[in-house]
Amino acid sequence: MAKSNVKKSTIYDLATLAETSASTVSAILNGTWQQRRISEETVRRVQKLAEKAKYTVNLQASGLRKSRSGLIGMIIPTHEDRFFGSMSQVFDRMARERKLQPIVVSTLRDPKLEIATVKTLISYQIDHLIVTGATNPDGVSKVCRLDDVMHVNVDLPGTKASSVISDNYWGAAQLTSTLIARSKGQTSRERDRLYFLGGAPGDYATQRRIQGFSDTLTARFGALEPEQIRTCGYEVAAAQDEISKLYSQLRGLPRGLFLASSMSLEGAVRFLKTLPIDELQRCTIGSYDWDPFASCLRFPVHMVRQDVEGLLTAAFKFIDQGDAVHEELLEVRPQLVIGD
Repeated sequence: MAKSNVKKSTIYDLATLAETSASTVSAILNGTWQQRRISEETVRRVQKLAEKAKYTVNLQASGLRKSRSGLIGMIIPTHEDRFFGSMSQVFDRMARERKLQPIVVSTLRDPKLEIATVKTLISYQIDHLIVTGATNPDGVSKVCRLDDVMHVNVDLPGTKASSVISDNYWGAAQLTSTLIARSKGQTSRERDRLYFLGGAPGDYATQRRIQGFSDTLTARFGALEPEQIRTCGYEVAAAQDEISKLYSQLRGLPRGLFLASSMSLEGAVRFLKTLPIDELQRCTIGSYDWDPFASCLRFPVHMVRQDVEGLLTAAFKFIDQGDAVHEELLEVRPQLVIGD
């Protein structure tokens, strides 16, 4: 008998026709859709399309996907940043407390590498994924949903899965208020200002930190000048170059510096250590991220310490409850650490 050339419909074909995700179609066809709170209208639409396409569930493939590997993955932007290093350590501990084997992979803030890495982790049959600081969290969610992998965003939010982030606005406002209160006025108009340095302009966390910084300064001094916001990225060398340029333009240090991350702090310190101590004492410095070695510097640094334990406790709560797909956004307040 000749082989039929008719292509059998797949779950992805049905998802496209129904204008929904493959994971939603899978839940409807295997009878678990009520646990996902999928609407009855969507259920009827998918079932009608499946009947029309004569689609049947591949029980063998379904059984393989439902088997538990005991693996949980986490992607982070970099191992170099102290915040993400701490995140990795706490994740490792919390995963093992749940008898899960943790896998942590750096994606270098590259959206293409994020997707490729997640696809590789899924090929190893991970049960869950924590998506930390992703540049394209919704792209990652799309990949995870196709394979029914439960995931939650941490640090940077997405719109297709639950997200747990720091309250960046509140932390930035608190740090800016501290810089205002502890800084001294300068004789030069350009130097008698606070400057924001670091972060990426399109990054959600950076935007919220800039907003907290700007609103606090505006309430105290009036509108900011554009040059007071200097987003130069997250690289240490970029921060070092940017503060060097600022110093040359102002012919000295400004009244205060708000450094957007620990990487920005490291870059700034590489330049600041070349200056005499009396000049450093005329500039009040703050960092949105905590580094214990900052207490060893020749000048005080006020810092915002993000609550890594709180962030991951909330993320694992979503996973433990099997409830990470409802697109909830939680903000966890950081801690203000005053420099000596």
